Amino acid sequence: MNLEQLTNKVNELSTRVGTFIRNENSQLSEKNVEKKGKHDFVTYVDKTSEEMLVEGLEKILPDAGFITEEDTSNKAGTTYRWIIDPLDGTTNFIHGITPYAISIALQRDEKTIFGLVHELGQNEFFYAYEQGGAFLNEKKIRASKANSLDSSLIATGFPYYDYTRLDDFQKTLEYFMRNSRGVRRLGSAATDLAYVACGRFDGFYEYSLSPWDVAAGAFIVQEAGGKVCDFKGENNFIFGKEIIAANTGIYKDFLEVIKKNM
Repeated sequence: MNLEQLTNKVNELSTRVGTFIRNENSQLSEKNVEKKGKHDFVTYVDKTSEEMLVEGLEKILPDAGFITEEDTSNKAGTTYRWIIDPLDGTTNFIHGITPYAISIALQRDEKTIFGLVHELGQNEFFYAYEQGGAFLNEKKIRASKANSLDSSLIATGFPYYDYTRLDDFQKTLEYFMRNSRGVRRLGSAATDLAYVACGRFDGFYEYSLSPWDVAAGAFIVQEAGGKVCDFKGENNFIFGKEIIAANTGIYKDFLEVIKKNM
């Protein structure tokens, strides 16, 4: 498989789907918004864009299976599988604010070998393929060189349905507010991870996430020279519903704060 050629094809597909998503944004109204759960929203745009992605990705790699947020395909692949979020940041989208993003990862034998995060607000393509490095709009990117929490900008996501760890989470917020340059919450985990990869953020952490939220972005961080783990410092960050991503300079201290409090 030529991963560079595959990257170009997936980027072209994401361009088409992204154009559809942005065009529909101006026509969206509350009557188009459905609830999947408490504060968990979906629109026809999510569903239609996922169908478009599945159809296009099947043409690129016919034998691959899928893990999709909106369950438009449950096809199982023997070697390859795509992990797709057609619109990460739906709440932002329905309120007319950015960021929101398309997130696509490809795994071979359960190991990620390709990731794309297409942030639609600024039309930025963050992508990486195995042993090829990480890129933003065709320019190579690296995680930041910040070497202390005090000189770092931290990103996170606020829980919106699982409040069982809220008290511990608030302890981490207080620590980072007091001991970093600040904490940001954008509303799109895929974008947060992409921003760690290109050095805009120095670290990111969140819990109650799904594979489609993190698979692509986590891989891009790794290819950009950053480190990714779960809250225990282990590798169950795609399916374990918790993730830490950081540059190498703050990774150890960042992880210790999360371990101590979460």
